[in-house]
This record gives sequence, structure tokens and C-alpha cells, in this order.
Amino acid sequence: MILASCRTPDLPNDALEFADDVLLDIVQRQTIRYFWEGAHPVSGLARDRQKTAGDAPNDLVAIGGSGFGIMAIIVAVERGWVDRAEALHRLHRMLDLLEGSPRYHGMLPHFINGSTGDTIPFRRKDDGADIVETAFLFQGLICAREYLDQTASEEQRFRARVNTLLAQAEWDWFARKGKLYWHWSPRHGWAMNNPIEGWNECLLAFVLAAGSQHHAIDPDCYHDGFARAPTFENGRNYNGIVLPLGPNFGGPLFFAHYSFCGLDPNGLSDRYADYWQQNTCHALINHQHCVLNPHGHKGYGADCWGLTASHGPTAYIAHAPDRDVGVITPSAALSSFPYVPDQAMAALRGFLTKPRDRIWGRFGFVDAFCENRNWYARTYLAINQGPIVAMIENHRTGLLWKLFMGAHEVRLGLARLGFTRTGAKQQKDHLGADTVHASPSRRKAAGFVAT
Repeated sequence: MILASCRTPDLPNDALEFADDVLLDIVQRQTIRYFWEGAHPVSGLARDRQKTAGDAPNDLVAIGGSGFGIMAIIVAVERGWVDRAEALHRLHRMLDLLEGSPRYHGMLPHFINGSTGDTIPFRRKDDGADIVETAFLFQGLICAREYLDQTASEEQRFRARVNTLLAQAEWDWFARKGKLYWHWSPRHGWAMNNPIEGWNECLLAFVLAAGSQHHAIDPDCYHDGFARAPTFENGRNYNGIVLPLGPNFGGPLFFAHYSFCGLDPNGLSDRYADYWQQNTCHALINHQHCVLNPHGHKGYGADCWGLTASHGPTAYIAHAPDRDVGVITPSAALSSFPYVPDQAMAALRGFLTKPRDRIWGRFGFVDAFCENRNWYARTYLAINQGPIVAMIENHRTGLLWKLFMGAHEVRLGLARLGFTRTGAKQQKDHLGADTVHASPSRRKAAGFVAT
């Protein structure tokens, strides 16, 4: 069951008077409900999207979103909001469906049916393997495997099941012509023809592929494929901020979030960039664009910023400074807490000044809003809600970073690709109220030493 302390259906009227840590508790706790109370009733996996009100029949489960949801559940257990045994039972139920779902050379598709496990095509030819969504799922499973480290038989069985899924992923099969390919279909083969290249959200896939025990890719897929594309290295100046990698103005902010819910960018570098600098500069460029507000969008400012992929008044768009139609996505700023904590807290408090019944609901902040058109989404998306929980927790305690970076396949993958970790910035580990819920896993993780 979900513990009473996780139930916060209404945001107090005087919430703006609360201390920062209290507000972060409220936001994390409410957002976690998306993945606990709002999960698919059969499998417990994360529905791709949910409405702000009502529960219409909805079997569309997101594989990547489920990975972020698993990380959210671990945070809930660590903070004492969800019972550990109940969480373990939920995770086993997720694996029951995943193990029986069609997998394509060990990889899952973008969407599956949460009741049957059947593949639901994302597009006509995208009806098979999606190795990036699978990587996001594995990110969550690895964190859960590292966290559930007790000798109890059900925790041991969970770890063994996760290891089996990881071992069956044939990363090397998706390496063709010196590049790593995103999709494969049993009906259409390689027709999607989408090599993963240029800076984007996909670094995690290369790390896991390089660290695979039985199906590792050649590191050249990273260096000559991903990093060789014209949109990888940048080095240009945007309003006084130099961006090491990526497209103009950095692209949507999920580039700095999805892979880095588990990958700790503190002190992480390779021949191309320092990844703490990369992600911080990306967030600052995004923030500054909204402050300068060159298009004159209503509401933009230091306390209302954040451009990333989300719903909008007319369509789902990957919003970015060079594709700015006036839509703010709370996940963009809130998932940037580790990089720009002051700016993110200003946004959190700013969002709370908006019409409360339109921007906040049963699963936290709604997906997006556009004040130009007085539009507020009536939906939540798993891939936006999940990083809010994970990245706020990484800001507060570094928990998920410590778990993921301690995994043997992650260390191996980073080493094979030529990454180093030196001088890692130490995350605060709240020795006050947070220690009430401190578990053996957390105390163990706190001793992580970067290599």
C-alpha cells in the first residue's frame, strides 16, 4: 500500500510560505503518485499519459516512462512514503509482464499493452525494438537492483530477474556500419534507418551497450558514430554562455535529464566535454532565453521558464529556444534542480502563483501551459513526471546517481568509452530530517567513491 504520508491531494493555500525542502517534499510526493496510484492496474507499469481528472480505460504503457517510474518508486521507499515490501511486490509484477512481452533481440518497443504485453506500434514502421526506450527502462531497473540489496529471497530473486533481462539485450546486433541504430522491426527490418548520432538524450544507450557483458559494442560506435555528427560538438556562445555540445541553444532540456537521471555528470568527462559543464550551460541558456523572452511570450521570466518536449495547445512539440511557441513545461525547470538550483526553485515558486486548480492536480504539476492562449494541459506524461522526482532527489541526496554509478556495467561502459570521473562535486546528504528514512542502501551508497 501507499503510506498515508504520500497522500497530499490538495496543495495548501499557504504553500508559498513553506521552506524550500518542504515544497520539494510536496512536489516529489505528489508526482510519485503518477507511478504508484496511476500505474497500470494489471502490470504496475507506467501509463504513457494520464488525464488530470478521471481514469478512462488506458492500456498504453511507456517503456522509457516505466524506467523513470521505477526510479520514482525507489525514491518513495527511501523517503518512507511507500513500503519496501509493497514496492518489491510491484516491481516483480512489472517484470512478470516484461518477461512475457515480445522482445526483439532482447530489446523492448516504445509502447506495450499494459495488460497483455503486446507491442503497440509507435509509428507504422516503428513496431519493434527501440533501444533508447529500453535503455531508460534498464536505467530504472539497475537502480532498483542496486537499491534492493538485502539477502531476503524476494530481493535476491528480483536482482536475478533484472540481470537476466540485461544479459539478453543484444546491443551489438544493433551496431551496423560503425553506428548504433535506434530501431529494428520484425516486419520492416531497418527501414526506420535511424542511427543514433549527434548530441541528444541517448548517451545512456552507449554506456549500457559498451558495458554489456556478452553483447558489448565497439567503442568506435560512440566515437565515430554518435560523436562524429555535425550536431555533436558546438562551442558557440549564446548570450555569454558557451555550450560545449549539441544543437544551437542546446535543444530541448530533456537532453540534460533523461540519461542523467542515473548517469552522474559530476566530474564526468571524456575527450569531448565536461558533462557537468555541458548540462549546466544548457540549463542556463534555456533559463536565460526565457528571461530575455525575445518573442514577448506572456508569463515568461526568471520565475517562469523551461522549454522541453511536451504537449501544447495544438500538438506535442520538442520545445527549445530555437523552437519557442510560448509553451512552458514545468519538468524542464524542475528536473534542472541539480544544475541551477536557485533558478529551479524560483520557477517552482513561480508556478505556484499560477491558477492553482489548472496547474496543479492529483499527480503534481500538469504537463505544460501557455499563458498566451490561457491554455493549461489536462494531461501528465510519464517521461516528464519521472525526471522531476529523480532529478530533485539527485539534487537533494544524489541517491539515484550513487546507485547507478555503482553498478558494474555502468562503470565498465564508461571506462570502455574513455570517460573519467575526477573531482566529483559532493552532493549534500541531509543529516537532519532525511536520516529518519535512511536505509542501509542509502548509507552504503553515501560511501561511493568515484573512479
